[in-house]
Amino acid sequence: MGIDQFRYDGRRALVVGGASGMGFATAQLLSELGAEVVIMDVLPSANTDATVILMDLRDRASIDAALATCGGPIDALFMCAGVADGSPGIERALFLGQRHLVERAIELGMVPRGSAIGVISSVAGLGWERALPELTPYLDTQSFESGSDWISKHPDKATYSWAKQAFLAYTARQAYPFAKLGIRINAILPGPTDTPLARANAETWLGFAADYREDLGVPAASAEDQAYPLVFLCSGAARHVNGISFVVDAGYVSSGLTGSWDAPFIKSMMGLE
Repeated sequence: MGIDQFRYDGRRALVVGGASGMGFATAQLLSELGAEVVIMDVLPSANTDATVILMDLRDRASIDAALATCGGPIDALFMCAGVADGSPGIERALFLGQRHLVERAIELGMVPRGSAIGVISSVAGLGWERALPELTPYLDTQSFESGSDWISKHPDKATYSWAKQAFLAYTARQAYPFAKLGIRINAILPGPTDTPLARANAETWLGFAADYREDLGVPAASAEDQAYPLVFLCSGAARHVNGISFVVDAGYVSSGLTGSWDAPFIKSMMGLE
């Protein structure tokens, strides 16, 4: 008990998308907390404390080969991959590939009882509950290939927001069946966060809620600001937390929902306007 529950000593953590941004910060924090860290990414990582495996989430064979190289156990699995809207294969990188990796690792017995999965989604995924009737047929697809086939028949859903909503709905839906296996799953929804990917799309990503942050006198979140709650959710200290979507945005969504800050876009996303 006590403070040791926040640490990762003796645990092995896999950070998917750990080469930069929030994933890189997550991998660094895990190392500081005592974990043995493995990073999977399409790009090399400068993290010298981790084992790095190159892998492309858009390619099932690449995922399977990376898992074979990684082996188990995976005591904490962090799904941190990020790409911008409009990127080729966005639905595979942000949902289908990550879903396949999670389920294949579990199927292979690499994720033991007592493990946890942490997902980075986005406030762009807000309103998934309202969209659940549309999301359910997509979530019901049983494989990487059938999910890709579903998207090919619904090309308007090959978007950043749809992928983020899908992963949040998946997180909620899998809380019970994964818990039966002794595995927890939770997600964070970052607000604007200063990462290389966000800076490359600064007008859209860092411009979002800029007026709110300016009024409060706070900057956009750092990658570390998102890594802290994500790592907590997979720690022993959060052992009774399962299936949640945890917004990390300095209060913008809550303020917009309640009207203490004028953010009609948030109410619209949640179906309240």
